Amino acid sequence: MLYTFFKARPSWFTLAKADKSRAIAEYLVKIDDFKNRLTIRAYSTIGLRRDTDFLLWLTSRELPPIQVLTEGLRTTAMAPHLDNTYTYLAVTRESQYVKAHSDDEAVVTMQPGQSKYLFVYPFVKTREWYLLPIEARRRMMAEHIRTGHRFPAIRINTAYSFGMDDQDFVVAFEGDDPKEFVTLLMQLRETEASRYT
Repeated sequence: MLYTFFKARPSWFTLAKADKSRAIAEYLVKIDDFKNRLTIRAYSTIGLRRDTDFLLWLTSRELPPIQVLTEGLRTTAMAPHLDNTYTYLAVTRESQYVKAHSDDEAVVTMQPGQSKYLFVYPFVKTREWYLLPIEARRRMMAEHIRTGHRFPAIRINTAYSFGMDDQDFVVAFEGDDPKEFVTLLMQLRETEASRYT
């Protein structure tokens, strides 16, 4: 999967309204052409971060469709007016920490939902974390997971990017209430496992 963020260049704002409309329509058609090969979610970040205007969340069981779509988007009239400010590549896999977790299948076969907001959180675990015995890590992650389950309106999607990108994990939180997300993160920071991020 790929989380890719874009920011409009100043040149975008100098285009005539009709040219913008045509460019957006072409961009959306290119995305629509892939709806049977990828799951695609788009989110506006306008007014939320100064370094991005929107993000695309692309999920697929294989990387080639993601690459082909990305290459196609670069050929559109909109592409010269966009900077790709962040890109996070990750994959889903079974977790070594949640063997008894009832949602294991969902962890492996991630399907994005339809929430209003997506909070993308790339992070790295410390070297000390990986030196702990697996039983200790499982115990701490069990507490972490229980904390997350207290917020059923926030869907947590964990993906792995060891060696593929600068971070070890990318967690995407889907929800409709930013305050609830912040409360969840505050409580997760109080878990023992959080000392290792």
